[in-house]
Amino acid sequence: MRELNITTREEGQRLDKILSKYLNKAPKSFVYKMLRKKNIKLNGKKATGNEKLSQGDQVCIYLAEDTINKFREEVKAGKQKIKLDVLYEDENVIMVNKPWGILSQKSKPEDISINDQIIPYAVNQGLISEKELQVVKPSICNRLDRNTTGIIICGISIEGLQTMAEMLKHRDMEKYYLCIVKGKLERTQKVSAYLKKDEKTNKVKVSKQEIAGASHIETAYEPMISNEEFTLLKVELITGKTHQIRAHLASIGHPLIGDFKYGDKKINQEMKQRFGLKDQLLHCTEVVFPRDMKTCRNLSGKKIQAPLPKRFDMIKNDLFGRA
Repeated sequence: MRELNITTREEGQRLDKILSKYLNKAPKSFVYKMLRKKNIKLNGKKATGNEKLSQGDQVCIYLAEDTINKFREEVKAGKQKIKLDVLYEDENVIMVNKPWGILSQKSKPEDISINDQIIPYAVNQGLISEKELQVVKPSICNRLDRNTTGIIICGISIEGLQTMAEMLKHRDMEKYYLCIVKGKLERTQKVSAYLKKDEKTNKVKVSKQEIAGASHIETAYEPMISNEEFTLLKVELITGKTHQIRAHLASIGHPLIGDFKYGDKKINQEMKQRFGLKDQLLHCTEVVFPRDMKTCRNLSGKKIQAPLPKRFDMIKNDLFGRA
């Protein structure tokens, strides 16, 4: 028999979710069967699995040790393989400045990503214990493309994971990006369109008119520096869809430099020869949280900023001077 005593770290989770993390090799059908047979109880009573857990709750798993070991793989922190550039941390969240070329989330087992480095970092910093990892899994809450740099938000506690997921879903935080685009833009503007993704090519199409299967998108931008050839833009994602900034700006005639998927071939070749640039210059530079947050209150009114990568800063200074 095993007992799980719910702390502030785990509260807010559904019972079936926490059981799936603890019995992480068991099929869901097995978990629900054990609940029905009263082999798993909540506070000494029969449970269905949809109960939300609170601090002080006790989950009892009345199974033989062999059965538990069969359906459970111990979660270990693992080793830190890359140093994280941490912009902010507290007991609920970590904000990381993702470098160029690093994945947000691994696509192959051998990949190294920000996501799999969060757990060892959090354990090493004392933000979470290995015991707590058995029922809480710190992870990233938003993703950036491999060659996009800047702020990645990571949840450590259930409060952090749930709050950030809800805020990102409902666009309750402001997210700003910096990019360099073709052409001269002189005024702040908000543009809207429709975006449709082709899963086979991993490319999106932007249309001014609504098309079947497309999502409505909105992008706001503010010129920071410009000359006759290029503009440094600060972009706010009003909506957040795949490749939105890159495809949306390209659709209005101002593609990002270095973007070989949506950009201008002639300019990209020039940038490649001049700077060795082989990918888009796009950096998530700032996240602003609302003033009155009901959860993760440490973030109320906070502005998290990520400095420009050296390569981006060097190209910016070369194109515009040290303005």
